[in-house]
This record gives sequence, structure tokens and C-alpha cells, in this order.
Amino acid sequence: MIHGALETDLYQLTMAAGYFHRGMSGLTATCELFIRRLPETRRFLVGMGIDAALDWLAAVRFQEADIAFLRELPALRDAMTVSFCDYLAKVRFTGDAWAIEEGTVVFENEPLLRIRAPIIEAQLAETFLLSTINHATMIGSKAARIVRAALPGTVVEFGTRRTHPSSAIDAARWAYAAGFSGTSNVEAGRRHGVPVLGTAAHMWTMAHPSEEQAFANYVATFPNASILLIDTYDTPRGALRAARAAGDKLRGVRLDSGDMDALSRKVRVVLDENGAKSAKIVASGDLNEHSIAALRAANAPIDTFGVGTELVASLDAPALAGVYKVVELEDNGVSRPIAKFSEGKATFPGAHQVHRVSAEGRARRDVVALASEAVPLADGETATTLLSPVLREGARVRAASSLDETRARVARGLDEIPTWLLDLAPVSRSSPRYEVEPSAGVDALSAELREKMVSH
Repeated sequence: MIHGALETDLYQLTMAAGYFHRGMSGLTATCELFIRRLPETRRFLVGMGIDAALDWLAAVRFQEADIAFLRELPALRDAMTVSFCDYLAKVRFTGDAWAIEEGTVVFENEPLLRIRAPIIEAQLAETFLLSTINHATMIGSKAARIVRAALPGTVVEFGTRRTHPSSAIDAARWAYAAGFSGTSNVEAGRRHGVPVLGTAAHMWTMAHPSEEQAFANYVATFPNASILLIDTYDTPRGALRAARAAGDKLRGVRLDSGDMDALSRKVRVVLDENGAKSAKIVASGDLNEHSIAALRAANAPIDTFGVGTELVASLDAPALAGVYKVVELEDNGVSRPIAKFSEGKATFPGAHQVHRVSAEGRARRDVVALASEAVPLADGETATTLLSPVLREGARVRAASSLDETRARVARGLDEIPTWLLDLAPVSRSSPRYEVEPSAGVDALSAELREKMVSH
């Protein structure tokens, strides 16, 4: 799905009009998107949404109807001259972009995406890029934690009813990329190729005169795919009725309420004693990484976990401090670094590259360096650069990652970071933190620019 040019904030358009009318459209801007700080409940993030954002960037257009609407907005009416309307009708993204690969483990204050483009094009990109990458990274990071608690391949995404329909489709995609085994969302299956999984709800059972009849009718309709929801009335008795209805063809039962540990043990015994030893137990109902980890630590006989609300709303970290800032401006071939020095919101000047420094197969630290700067390494250390070219003059030069490639990258990235970063416990002041350090070149340029801006 290609989104429109008006899925943006008004101030992007007012600034674009200002650049155009004040003769600034010839400037070239370099902008970087990064997460300013990690949420208190996160030790790492999984960068997602990169490819979706780039698809939009390469394809976005102002349609005639878009421009007609903008002409009627009071805040823009004075600026919507014939020449500016003609400009908007022809505007395309013609710049260059560098980005991390989809599914890369990332940390605070390091660019996930860098754009170099005419200033109006760079400005108009901000809102959609932030919206897409912030949301996808929020979901992907939460999903990665859940998968780590449950083990890959044992979690299904159930969150469609707990978020906006469009967000639900995307959430299913990001969750699968982070290691979920499938989704209940059918459109996500069609659009993105995510495996679609599901059973029946309580309404099916309650629509029948008895639980026995409900199970019998479901098995008759789906003889090879019978997973029965057994907690409508009495869970252990529901397990017995499910076993009697399907026997050794019962694929599984789902628990959606109650004490999952105690109930799963009782249900396992009932199933084993009544000819359904191969039936799996699926648990759902407000689960998150902490409750799943507790169930696994207790050795509860649960095979699959369905997670919905906690994933799509990312309840413990429902927003990310993602920002998009100009770091360099170029006018007639002359570049000057740009930075903010606001308290708590300072930025690094200049275009940057992120170097992940590793030793003995584990990431040790990240260095944010100037794009042209080499990073010194100690004996035994190696470094990998995280940003690579993705767009050149508006055209793709790096193909989008498939979901399978992204899944593999997430798993590999989590295996390569220090194991203590995978701890699910809340982050405290005494918790160790992964080091993200500015390079010597960045420090020197920041000090020079700060002195210049303060003194003037």
C-alpha cells in the first residue's frame, strides 16, 4: 500500500512553502533519524519499518486532489501560489539515503536512517518516516522480548482487535519478522505472507445448546484442524469433552482465562488420559513476556502462546523518542555542520556512520562517527558499519529484505549482543548499559560548533 503525501504534519508543508518562497529550495539538507533515548523498560531496540518507509519515499506524489485541498487550508492559503502548486505537482524524492538493514538491533542516539536531499524533499519526508519507523520499531522490539521469553516459533500474534485495522496488519508483519510464528490477521497473510492461524471464539460454543455439540460440529467442519477453546464453562471438563469429540485427531486446546499454570497441568492430564496425547495446549489472554517467562520457569505444559494487547499496544513502552534532525546543510557546494545544543536534546553535527565493535563474537560497543571517519580498534576487535546506501537519486540501490531474511537478522543480532541485554527485568540506575559513544571526530566537531554558536 502506497500512502499519500498528505499523511504528514501541517508544519512540514508550511516550512516547505517557506523554503520555496524565500529562495531556499536550492539548499541540500542531510537529516538523520534516531531514537533519542531508550524507554526505561528496554535495553535494546529492533529497528523495523525501514523498507516500508523507503517504499513510501520512492513513490510518494502530490495528486491534484491533494493540492486542491491544500489551497483551501487557511494556514496555507497565502502560500499556495500557482508556482508553488506547480512545484508540488512535480516534486519527487531525488535524494540519497543510507539505512540500517531491517531487523538490526539498535540503541539510543545512533542513526537508523540518513537522508541527503534538496531541503524541501528532506523536510516533507520527516513525519511519515518517523511515524512508520517509530511504530514498527516499537512493535518489533516488544515482539523480540516476547519471543525470547517464549522461544522462537511458539508465539502467535492475536492483537487485531486491540488496535486500528491498518496498524494491526503492520503489527502482524513486524511481530512475525521478530520471530512470532504467525498471526490471526487474514489480511496480513495476504499482503505480507505471514502464516495465518486461529481457532474459534467463545461465541461459537455459546451459540450451541451444549459444549459437546459445539465441539462435535467444529470437528465435523474442520476434521484436520481442530483446536478447541475449552474454557467457556469449566476448563478441565471442557478438555474432557474436546478429547471425546476429536480423540487422537485433536490438534490442540486453547485456554484463555484463569490460572494458566494450574489449569494447563490439569488439562494435560485429562488429554493424556483420554486419547489426546498429541494435542497441544495454547494459552492466551493478556499475556506478556513476564507472564510467559514465569510459566516457562514453572515448566507449565503450554506449547504455544497467543499474545495480543500487550504486543500491539506495547503497554510497558507505548511510544519511542524517535526524532529526525538536520545535521548538515549544503549551499552551492559548501557544507556546514548543524546541531542542536538544547538541554537534554542536543544532537551530533555532521553526517554519521555507526560502527558496531565486536570481540570474540559479541558486540561490545557502538561508535557514532563522522561518515568519513575511521574508528580505532583495540587488539582482537572488529567493527561492522550499520548504515549502507539504500537510495541514490531517489531510486533503490539495496533491495528490501524479505520477511525470512529479517527474521534471521533479528535472531542473529540478538545472539550477538551481550546476554545481559536480554534480561527482562526493569532497567535501574545500577543496571549495566550498552555503550554508544561519539567518536573523537564527532566530539571535536561538536565542541567547535558549540563554541561558534554560543559566541555568536
